[in-house]
Amino acid sequence: MLHGSSRLLLSIPFPSNLRSISITHHQIHNDVLDFFNDLLQQCSKAHLSQQIHSQIIVTGSYRSAFLAARLVAVYAGFGLLSDARRVFESSPVECFSNLLLWNSILRANVAHGYCEDALEIYSSMRKLGVSPDGFTFPLVIRASALMGRGNLCRSVHGHAVEMGFPWHLHVGNELMGMYGKIGRMDDARKVFDRMAVRTCVSWNIMVSGYALNCDCEGASEMFRMMASAGLEPNLVTWTSLLSSHARCGRRVGTMELFGVMRRRGTGATGEALAVVLSVCVDLAAFDAGRVIHGYVVKGGFENYLFVKNSLICLYGKHGNVNAAQILFLEMETKNIVSWNAWISSYAESGLCDEAFAIFSQLEMSDEYPMVRPNVVSWSAVIGGFASKGQGEEALELFRRMQLAEVTANSVTITSILSVCAELSALHLGREIHGHVVRSLMDGDILVGNGLINMYTKCGSFKEGNSVFEKTKNRDLISWNTMIAGYGMHGLGENALRTFDQMIKDGFEPDWVTFVAALSACSHAGLVAEGRELFDKMTTEFRVEPQMEHYACMVDLLGRAGLLQEASQVIKSMPMEPNACVWGALLNSCRMHKNAEITEETASQIFNLNSETAGSYILLSNIYAASGRWEDSAKVRITAKTKGLKKTPGQSWIEVKKVVYTFTAGNTMHAELEEVYRILNVLGLQMEVESYIPDIDEEELILLGYMY
Repeated sequence: MLHGSSRLLLSIPFPSNLRSISITHHQIHNDVLDFFNDLLQQCSKAHLSQQIHSQIIVTGSYRSAFLAARLVAVYAGFGLLSDARRVFESSPVECFSNLLLWNSILRANVAHGYCEDALEIYSSMRKLGVSPDGFTFPLVIRASALMGRGNLCRSVHGHAVEMGFPWHLHVGNELMGMYGKIGRMDDARKVFDRMAVRTCVSWNIMVSGYALNCDCEGASEMFRMMASAGLEPNLVTWTSLLSSHARCGRRVGTMELFGVMRRRGTGATGEALAVVLSVCVDLAAFDAGRVIHGYVVKGGFENYLFVKNSLICLYGKHGNVNAAQILFLEMETKNIVSWNAWISSYAESGLCDEAFAIFSQLEMSDEYPMVRPNVVSWSAVIGGFASKGQGEEALELFRRMQLAEVTANSVTITSILSVCAELSALHLGREIHGHVVRSLMDGDILVGNGLINMYTKCGSFKEGNSVFEKTKNRDLISWNTMIAGYGMHGLGENALRTFDQMIKDGFEPDWVTFVAALSACSHAGLVAEGRELFDKMTTEFRVEPQMEHYACMVDLLGRAGLLQEASQVIKSMPMEPNACVWGALLNSCRMHKNAEITEETASQIFNLNSETAGSYILLSNIYAASGRWEDSAKVRITAKTKGLKKTPGQSWIEVKKVVYTFTAGNTMHAELEEVYRILNVLGLQMEVESYIPDIDEEELILLGYMY
């Protein structure tokens, strides 16, 4: 039985003399050519094109370069590039003098991303003496641009000039687009300035080129010039201008431009709305994002895949995972970006188990067999676990990622390095460093900062400083990380020297820098230096002190026994002190046994609506240490009544590449008996050697040994 489509083909009224037409080397019946050309243009299915091709061969019409070019185009349109190439390669020799056939095979290769093959075809065409035209050059230029080779691009440009096409409109447009793609906007501008005729497309290519190269000044200048030349910027122009500002990090400017665009009644494209939605995400401007969502619905863009993905990111970043889920589930078509946006919504909201469940669903999905987790999917879940303090889960997932042969990117590596830093897993961190070097990622600033953080937090300053010195394009985060690392380990003078060097190198400190430097002074007891630094914040660097800076100053003065001065700092604060500030003062009262200020501080803590239990526990322990057991109990009851719970303390140790975690109050550790046995042995050894620990009864109580 004949297939339905075959019956359809046989039912087409072929000319009665089709098979008897004599096909000569120099003449082909025009009616036959027109007939097959019409058939190929109407062809809607790949197998029909193959059947028509067979009829062309049977009638001898394959000798027509025109039909060969049409067949190449039809096959390429159906994605059958190998069939298109076979048609080209099997064409009679005389067809290769026809430029139409060459342009057709060039277009097929470029459209499918086979740019190198396209350029080889172009080279063969030139060797055969076939001259390119205004349709050939745009294809060759596009292929050169996609390959990104500057010398090749200039060579093709030179050939276009040599062949007399430098001022051809389409060739000029493609040349500008090519130079934009390889980051040579100066050359693009030269082509633009020399063009005798420009259309709106020409202007848009220039604006888009500047946007692609993160040059919003250039894009804005071109936008103004376009208006001065009497051309009205269209939706494409506006979208490119918005994109240029967004790429340059001018988020507020992007929103202002969008407002101007709306007031002019220009309308909006799906691409423009997606750009503005991404800016709303970066600005955490959720209310503005919801307004843009309204424009999306009114404009009929809600089914645009990239717009829907942007909306999922918007609601997910804001923590509205329910809205993100509704948007995801109502999508008819989903790509990996959609899945990643949904996974990230949960991961960034701290719902790591839910994020992992979605990730697992993507891994095993039968509905989308061609969509599987990529490096962004893995990184989102790993980063979620890492940021929530679930380091072991993050490491396990990283191992699974390696087994799945998914290559980690800088975001993944940075997340894993942060886990190594928190767990003090120095050996594992060094292994990751080795992987970074082998993967040629050691030049990435994000990874470099992650390595500095890992080494300094693990106490390996020699290695941390080595990475820091080798980092060519240090940013403010690099300096802040080094300062914080020194400060954490009590190396205040090193931290201040690093701070001074940072200033000499031309970096402006931010509020994070001062938190790190003041904390370093506090841990090292550098009171005078800390005071000076705090004063310089406003007088020299014009950084307004925040809550964290005041907490550092209170801690610095309190540790030094200057409790009255610390209290005065709190009273002079322009904002209400929070639990961290009062906690710093309370801890100093404990250290210096100051009952008067303790009571004063306690009353302030009770008036706070704090959700942290640390200050309550500290106050309770202070009362217990001074024998005020009833007051101690009252404080703990108050904390319990408020529903406050103290996060259990944890410590880690790495032995033979394995990280062991110990949690306060946990009696279920697999090797707890062995740990206690060793502790008893050490205790006996201390007694034998008459060693008396340098720790008083109060500290024993605070540590929980006597409470």
